[in-house]
Amino acid sequence: MADVAPPSNPAMAVAASALRAQQSRMRVIAENLANADTTSQTKGGDPYRRQVPVFQSSKVDGATGVKLAQVVPDGSDFHLEWDPSHPAANAQGYVKRPNVDPLVEAMDMREAQRAYDANLNVIDTARAMESRTLDLLKR
Repeated sequence: MADVAPPSNPAMAVAASALRAQQSRMRVIAENLANADTTSQTKGGDPYRRQVPVFQSSKVDGATGVKLAQVVPDGSDFHLEWDPSHPAANAQGYVKRPNVDPLVEAMDMREAQRAYDANLNVIDTARAMESRTLDLLKR
């Protein structure tokens, strides 16, 4: 007898796509936090620019899931700090600092974590429902 693949569960597939998307989001947030205090390598140059994940819907097992479509730079202004002795200072003595706000990144990380946990719960619930259904069919 040939091996039969278990039936696909669209709810679990959608939740799994969301887990991957939130994991990618957390990676982008971690990169932002890691570069929050960097400066330009050149005098008067631009420092690290905050990155923002962009999601889009995608088809997963006949249902609509989510995926990371792209990561785009945040166009907000850099923070200026007066430090004429800094090697990256411009002609006026200001150093451009990244447009990363650690508080915003922490809130985004918390939101991503909660979404990740919620999707794990969806997978656990779907597995439990399938298990109960199989138990009922065995009777």
